Amino acid sequence: MTRGTLKLCIPEPGRNWSSSQLDSVTPCLERFSAAERVQWALDFLPDQPILTTSFGAQAAVMLHLVTQQKPDIPVVLIDTGYLFPETYAFADELTTRLSLKLSIFSAELSPAWQESRFGRLWEQGVDGIHRYNQLNKVEPMARALKTLQAGTWFSGLRRSQSGSRRDIKIVQPHGDVVKVHPLADWTDRDIHAYLKANDLPYHPLRDQGYLSIGDRHTSRPLSAVEHEEDSRFYGLVRECGLHEPERFKQLRSSH
Repeated sequence: MTRGTLKLCIPEPGRNWSSSQLDSVTPCLERFSAAERVQWALDFLPDQPILTTSFGAQAAVMLHLVTQQKPDIPVVLIDTGYLFPETYAFADELTTRLSLKLSIFSAELSPAWQESRFGRLWEQGVDGIHRYNQLNKVEPMARALKTLQAGTWFSGLRRSQSGSRRDIKIVQPHGDVVKVHPLADWTDRDIHAYLKANDLPYHPLRDQGYLSIGDRHTSRPLSAVEHEEDSRFYGLVRECGLHEPERFKQLRSSH
């Protein structure tokens, strides 16, 4: 698809990227390849794009896909301090291999200080998990968006990952930022094919049965759970809050 064809997916001249305007280009973007969606977003969406990654099982796909077109894009990792040792090693490997411009954001309180004040929040039911995620993921991500003055946010979310993600769009608003999901309609087979074609690795814990890899205290291999969606946060919570705009609104209202 040519760059001229990409221009077909733009709204009326002079209009901002409102929710309705993003909806108006979605049918067009659904026909694009993932690489074309990235190119279109870089051409037409707000400046200062960023890419987030958890360096999870299939992270190499988005990191490679986006940096092939914008090598200097800031790559944001929200580091809770509780990631697996294998995740930190995987992050180092991909950062070197893909020459990533890595930006790391963490909670203002260290893990040890949090445990001293609040105990192990992830063991305190749904409310504790929500508070943990707000402190260690949502607040640092809000700070990242502000610090990097992000206008466009690339994310690797896919509809097939969980029921909570089955309705995600290629482009959608997230507060003042436009969120882009180039892989929204990809299957696990598509992911595998891309990794193989580009000689890219899975996260090393995938070979131990981990399909969703986050913090070491709340991630479980498939062999330890009955359903895949139970492999994170004991099945009590599916989303950590990073992709829920209302969690960011709560931060603003509390200040």
